[in-house]
Amino acid sequence: MDSHDSSELPEIIPTHIAIIMDGNGRWALARGLPRLAGHRAGTENLRRVIEACIEFGIRYLTIYAFSTENWGRPKEEVEGLMDIFEDVIDQELQELSDQGVQLRHIGRLDQLEPVFRDKVLHALDFTKNNQRLILNVAFNYGGRDEIICAIQHMIKDGVTSDAVTADLVNQYLFTAGVPDPDMIIRTSGELRGSNFLIWQGAYSEWFFPPVYWPDFDKEQLRLTLEEYGHRERRYGRLSPGAEEIDSNAC
Repeated sequence: MDSHDSSELPEIIPTHIAIIMDGNGRWALARGLPRLAGHRAGTENLRRVIEACIEFGIRYLTIYAFSTENWGRPKEEVEGLMDIFEDVIDQELQELSDQGVQLRHIGRLDQLEPVFRDKVLHALDFTKNNQRLILNVAFNYGGRDEIICAIQHMIKDGVTSDAVTADLVNQYLFTAGVPDPDMIIRTSGELRGSNFLIWQGAYSEWFFPPVYWPDFDKEQLRLTLEEYGHRERRYGRLSPGAEEIDSNAC
């Protein structure tokens, strides 16, 4: 049993958290296992983190599952990842739906094998009416590619330059209709954004817990949320009272 429960969480709970699930391969290598064993451990951990998010009252969770750059990894690893993702859909879809999870995809599906693509589309349709947790799966996703895609669609729609606003761009992104992430977590201690939600994360709070993704459990998430609750989000503005303090300075 956990030594903490959701009643001990800070009052400020983010609406939307996003996670770069980093460190699966290193987790496996540290244990003398093949890299794909780490990826399988990572998918098993995702189930636990989803359950924790539901318990903590988080409404949106976005996970970085596979980037547009990940196609450059060794063929055996890419094929193994695809098999793992298919297994997750086959084995976890009903349970996710029963938990009230709505699956959404952000990124492009056109590079996937037709059978896999059909499974993804089925999963999206199967869970479309669930509202307890919106799970955005960034698969074949890249932040720059997303912005390029948005620009291309605006041009096709005949949007004039003077009509382009931040709100309009938001409507053309893969995440249209989803609030920007309040916090972005990258596990494993790496300090990079890696082309993830580069528009949406402009004012997100970033966290870099020094644990590999398979070890980022409910307690690690609770600690990160606790730290989030102590941060002051200013969105480029001054803190309340800061102008008065500055005006009294010599």
